[in-house]
Formats: sequence, structure tokens, C-alpha cells
Amino acid sequence: MNDQQLLRYSRHILLDQIGIEGQQQLLSAHVLVIGAGGLGSPAALYLASAGVGCISIVDDDEVDLTNLQRQILHTTERVGQDKVASAQVALQQINPEIEVRAIKQRLQGEALDALIRTVDVVLDCSDNFKTRHAVNHACVAAKVPLVSGAAISFDGQISVFDSRVPDAPCYACLFAPDQVFEEVQCSTMGVFAPLVGIIGTMQAAEALKLIMGIGESLHARLLLLDAMRMEWTSIAVARNPVCSVCGSTH
Repeated sequence: MNDQQLLRYSRHILLDQIGIEGQQQLLSAHVLVIGAGGLGSPAALYLASAGVGCISIVDDDEVDLTNLQRQILHTTERVGQDKVASAQVALQQINPEIEVRAIKQRLQGEALDALIRTVDVVLDCSDNFKTRHAVNHACVAAKVPLVSGAAISFDGQISVFDSRVPDAPCYACLFAPDQVFEEVQCSTMGVFAPLVGIIGTMQAAEALKLIMGIGESLHARLLLLDAMRMEWTSIAVARNPVCSVCGSTH
């Protein structure tokens, strides 16, 4: 690290659990953020400010006025722009030293699999089960840890699915792909603005810990937040031996 980097990241370096070695791990890391919306906004901002060397951010949408109540990557001036382009501007303003790759498309199939094989951690900040299951499948296949978050109304959830850990559960162990879930969108249900900030920031924290190998992750735990009561519930998540994605027959 040069003198400017030592200064920029000095408050991390002062932490015994991080130090220069941990900060260097962040600078050398590549993180994939799926979604540049409510969850992806705070997550990506903290990844950038913390010094993650390369951030790939994927979204196929454009900035809309209705996004600005909670999607803090974007500004009124950038309404109508691609979200990933807006995100790239915001992230490089906060940290011009990092690389930000803006990918405007709904990644799927081999393209998704290939990208996930190149990264250290994936943050699923999407808003639909189809994407979440596709991302989970690719993470399990590549043995790349997945930090999954969701938020709607006043309810949030976050967990880590780390297939590098023996007998680790995956997202499909918790929400089976063949189960029918009602898709609830912010556009129809609404979402409390700070809720996505809380969950998205926690996703960034879990990703940074995974990169540096410090602390204890949310592996095999699902945290649920009731923001009306500001009450957390922790639920243990076990691997499903007949899971269609990570079960013993796959």
C-alpha cells in the first residue's frame, strides 16, 4: 500500500483483527453485487469505501424517481440513467482507486456461472426468487460464499451460505426451488427506507469478514428483522440432505 492508501484505510488498519494484512486482502478482492437497488446501494457503497479492489455490479434496470426514497447510490440528476452506470459514478466518487465493473444485463446460465467463478464473494441484493435460486446454484457449483439479503415492508432477512464449509446449507435448503412463494415487490407492497440500509450494510459487513477470514459469519443462521419492533430473531439453518442443489446426490 502507498501512503495515501495507508491514510485512507487507517481506521481499519488500527483494528488488530484487520491490520495491514486484512486491508491488503480487501484491496486484492473481487466482489459481485447482484442488484443496484435498495440493498445493493448501501452494500456497494461500504464495499467501495472499505477498499474492495474490484466490484462488479449487475442490474438491467434504469434509475426511476420512485427508487430515490431508498436507493442511495442514485441521485435526482441521474434519473433515467442505467442503474449500473449511476452506481459506477457513485462508487468511484467515494473511492477512485478501486475498479468498478458495470454490467447492464440480467445474467443467467453460463454467463452468470462464468462471472461467479471469477469472484471471491457474491452479494445477492436482488428482488425475486428466480434470480436468487440461479445465483445460489452458481455459487454452490463454484464454491463461492453467498451473502443473501431481502427486505419488504418492515421485514428484513439476511444469511450467509458458504459452500466451502463441510455440510453447509445453501439457499435452496431454506427455500426449495420447487416450492411456491408469493412474489412480493416493493412497487406494490412498499418498503421502509432505512430497512434496506440496515440489511444491505450488514451484507457488506459479512462480505468483508469473509474476505479477511475474521470473526464468525452468518453461515447456517438466518437473521430476521422486524423493524416495527426493531427486534431480531435468529434461526438455525441446517443442510437438507436431499436438497436439489447441494444434496448428497448432486
